[in-house]
Amino acid sequence: MKFTSLATASVALTAAAIPSAIAFVPNSIQNAALSSTRLNVQMEAPTKKIPKIEQLKIDSNYLRKPLGEQLATEEIGISKDAYQILKYHGSYQQNNRETKGPKDYQFMLRLKQPAGELPPDLYRLLDDLSAKMGQGDLRATTRQCFQMHGILKGDLKTVISSIMNIGSSTVGACGDVSRNVMTTPAPFVSPEYKYAREYSKVFAQLFRPMSPAFSEIWLDGEKAASVETWAKEVEHHNVDEKMLYDNGRGIILADSTEPIYGTQYLPRKFKIGVTVPGDNSLDIYTNDIGCVVICNDAGELEGFNVMVGGGMGRLHNKENTFARAADHMGFVPKEDIMEVLKAIVAAQRDHGNRDVRANARMKYLVHTLGIENFTKLVESYVGKEIAPWRPMAEWKYSDWMGWWEQGDGKLFYGQHVDNGRVKDEGSFRLKSALRAIVD
Repeated sequence: MKFTSLATASVALTAAAIPSAIAFVPNSIQNAALSSTRLNVQMEAPTKKIPKIEQLKIDSNYLRKPLGEQLATEEIGISKDAYQILKYHGSYQQNNRETKGPKDYQFMLRLKQPAGELPPDLYRLLDDLSAKMGQGDLRATTRQCFQMHGILKGDLKTVISSIMNIGSSTVGACGDVSRNVMTTPAPFVSPEYKYAREYSKVFAQLFRPMSPAFSEIWLDGEKAASVETWAKEVEHHNVDEKMLYDNGRGIILADSTEPIYGTQYLPRKFKIGVTVPGDNSLDIYTNDIGCVVICNDAGELEGFNVMVGGGMGRLHNKENTFARAADHMGFVPKEDIMEVLKAIVAAQRDHGNRDVRANARMKYLVHTLGIENFTKLVESYVGKEIAPWRPMAEWKYSDWMGWWEQGDGKLFYGQHVDNGRVKDEGSFRLKSALRAIVD
């Protein structure tokens, strides 16, 4: 099963400059051998006290504290600090607003499903868990993953461990890390579409948080009974080896636990999308990084057109927050794509705005520097220049609703899910229908 739920949004292409934007001279540039990639930007080092959320991440000991202690209490909820750390584990604490009186805390759990793929056995598990330990329904999100609502604190460990042991995860579904990696939902069998799905899983594996806190808290320190399904599918890419490769230019930190994220992780959430030329069904320009598969005439992968700095979020009546479409950065050969994406993440990690959380997304860094200077910053981490963006087919939008031939003699069907709610209500039996199809 594969799905997406689509949201419509407009992109503001112009906005006022951020008055408090952070400027910098990156450490990796100071001794860079490539003079062509140097930045001529001088900025003042921030002198403010480290923000509370950033200190909390440092003090958490790689996402352990104070969550572990709070989960062991008899309270129905957890503290605000523990709640912030819980996000990295894939869950949000919520209050049941329909209950009057004292707070009635429940928890939402979000899965990590790279490329939006959901194996049948995992769907059966979610369906059963939502009935037994949730509020009876599931929700499909605009980032191609399922959420479960209404979980009690005492049931969280059972639900999360069950998901981990079947070969899935909630790790990195929330928090200041790379979120679920999206791709076009159309399961066409052409080489371009296959590469889009494959590299969505590669990038998800590349930027997964590495802290042992997840297995310590939810599996009592034991290994999961099954490796994540997407990790098995991309083993031949040697993702871990390429993740840990250190070119000596500042991408990899001197941190054995989180060599890419470090103790503070990223300034804000980070979103990656992958698609093929012409298919903009996932709104590729709204991601922090957008990758477009580029193949030769024989259908062989050559590399990716890469765009950076997109995002739709903004705060009401705050002119220094705005929606922004990503800029074209350039073309990256397939053999360099993991290293370049690591460099982009490192640029945001080191130079994103950690002082003002409303301006912490990478789009504000790209907006402040401009795409040329941001590209030079990325080049300073990589040690080579980014090639120009390659011409490709014009974008078209399709929601892929209804029946389509997928290219192998089979058909696929796109089903609209109103507000992403997968439920049984009266004569509306979508949840039962999906279970019957899976079974």
